[in-house]
Amino acid sequence: MEESAIIYHLNNPQVWEKFVEFTFDRIDKGYKHYSTKAISERMRWEMTREQAEGGIVYHLPNNYTAFYGRWFMKQFPEYKGFFRTATQTSAYKRAKRVA
Repeated sequence: MEESAIIYHLNNPQVWEKFVEFTFDRIDKGYKHYSTKAISERMRWEMTREQAEGGIVYHLPNNYTAFYGRWFMKQFPEYKGFFRTATQTSAYKRAKRVA
């Protein structure tokens, strides 16, 4: 799944920019921890409004939110732990193919 997230990320750099912007907004407001899902939902809300005003729509797919959180904390190590993470099942178990 991370491979798919990387491909999406490379094809949609504006999503990363918004993710970082909205994450720093929460940090600047004093949050010590936050949810990648909440950031993703805010992105959908903001981007839908921009589309109504003639802008481009983009959002962060649900399957990729955890990767974006991990990538954020890797790029900005001073915020390690800002997003709580769980061990990925794929770290110890082969993914199942769903038909």
